[in-house]
Amino acid sequence: MELLAQADWNGYGGVGEYSNSNGNTFEVMTEAHKIRDHVFEPLPADVPDTGEQYDCVVVGGGISGLAAALFFARQGGRNRTCLVLENHPIFGGEAKGNEFLVDGQHVMAHQGSAMYFPPFAGTFLAGFYQSIGIPPDPFPYQTWTGKDPALPVANTPYPEGGRNSAFFFGPRFGKSAGMWLTDPWGKGLEGAPISSQARRELLKMQSGAADFQPPKQHGDEISRRLDSMSFEQHLMEKFGLSRETVRTFLSPVSGGGSGLGADALSAYADYAADVLLPWDHEKGVQMFPGGNAGVARHIVKSLIPDALPGPVTLESVARTPVDFTALDRPGTSRIRLRTTVVSVQHEAGSVKVVYARDGKLASVRARSVIVAGGSWTAKHIVKDLPAPHRDAYAQFYRAPCLMANVAVRNWRFLYKLGISECQWFEGIGNYTAVRKLATFGAVSPTLSPDSPVVLTLKILFSNPELSIAEQVSSGRAELISTPFRGYEKRIREQFTMMFGSLGFDARRDIAGIILNRWGHAYLSAQPGFFFGKDGKPGPGEVLRNTPFDRISFANSDLAGIMDHRTSILEAHRAVGQALERIRT
Repeated sequence: MELLAQADWNGYGGVGEYSNSNGNTFEVMTEAHKIRDHVFEPLPADVPDTGEQYDCVVVGGGISGLAAALFFARQGGRNRTCLVLENHPIFGGEAKGNEFLVDGQHVMAHQGSAMYFPPFAGTFLAGFYQSIGIPPDPFPYQTWTGKDPALPVANTPYPEGGRNSAFFFGPRFGKSAGMWLTDPWGKGLEGAPISSQARRELLKMQSGAADFQPPKQHGDEISRRLDSMSFEQHLMEKFGLSRETVRTFLSPVSGGGSGLGADALSAYADYAADVLLPWDHEKGVQMFPGGNAGVARHIVKSLIPDALPGPVTLESVARTPVDFTALDRPGTSRIRLRTTVVSVQHEAGSVKVVYARDGKLASVRARSVIVAGGSWTAKHIVKDLPAPHRDAYAQFYRAPCLMANVAVRNWRFLYKLGISECQWFEGIGNYTAVRKLATFGAVSPTLSPDSPVVLTLKILFSNPELSIAEQVSSGRAELISTPFRGYEKRIREQFTMMFGSLGFDARRDIAGIILNRWGHAYLSAQPGFFFGKDGKPGPGEVLRNTPFDRISFANSDLAGIMDHRTSILEAHRAVGQALERIRT
């Protein structure tokens, strides 16, 4: 596979602090692939030792790593030292944002991790969020303005299927000029160019009419049965759907948002978050202007206050520029960016951590290490892993995702049809939606059809009939080998095909496109991931419950649920294990 040039890979990054860190940039990818390609094996004998020694080194500066550093600072006792090593130009992992300046107005979107679910009062997560300055109340959002009658607009980028939604059918369905079906569920799919069988099946699924009791507890009989089958099998069994209907209309966006189609995923993946992470539905799902970059920023503000000067308010933390010089100043808690860890190994009663930075290797020592990066690097960098840990990591499959954020100068072409969200079943992407932004970001307080907005396309790579391993590798190969201009062309053509008849002109109306390439975006939990097979525990349980001497493991992929809340909970558990080892 031919490696693209840097300019062909990164493309436009927008404006602001995240403009040089849109997804896995070319620099981040090529440095990480040196680990995969064993460039650092064996390590040179003369790797410089910085002379630094820490009580804890955290590998990975995403939400799990940042939360681990904060928990360590709070629970470790006075003067405990911690260093976070992060390979991107800014902290957050997949919890970062994109920002555009469109005709003088700022508009924002998420790069990956998106939604914030208000927890129930009195829970661990409720206490954590409040401790970092995130209040329990719903966020303030943009309000409707202008002469046009208001149209419902949600505060997330995910279609909700109301009267303001539509389905688009194109050449795949015999509609070469394309056709729109507005309020498809309200109309009972009447007029959709699909078979009567598919219509019956989809309406039955939409009605929820099925003799099925969802799991109530993690590990109960229902959850274990679901984990023994694919989500595709479950949909066919639960609603009587045909395999063709599942793969045409529901994949790859079904299955708990785990990156692949329903054929490859555990059926329990679609229920696990609701079982393990209950939240206050009355408050409604919330979203920071740049997605869960807001959570990451609040954690950093609590960990290193000078890094985000100013008060601990939603507006200040969202709008205040990061003081990057404060992140790695001498102190009890530090964050070192643009630093790729290549080796973590026990040595003489401590752990030696070797990293690459600015083309050079260096090492630090730690009394404990928390590996909070994803499974795809952890399995390579932690040396001498015991066989059970190696076997567990061999069962982790991470699927790629391309998050494409398209800034448009207005969305009147959608308003003309009476919609603010839509889905389609051919071409690139599957859905998009206009969303209201939380106003504590540097955005306009109002919204109208003439406002600039960002339309997000989550582009997944589903290849039914292939094994899960083949699906993730073939999708990653496509993600890596397609140049920016190739994806840009496909997105412009997709928008023109769908919206051209509504007055949309790609050259005039698109103000910018940012691609966020995530080569290992989702832990795609295959059947058996959660509770194991053949009497053996699930792979995540092995790593969660069994630290490797002074090395503990975090990251949301251990839970099998790609959610920032599991990132936090896994960090809390890993810190407890690290402190227990230090204290004994």
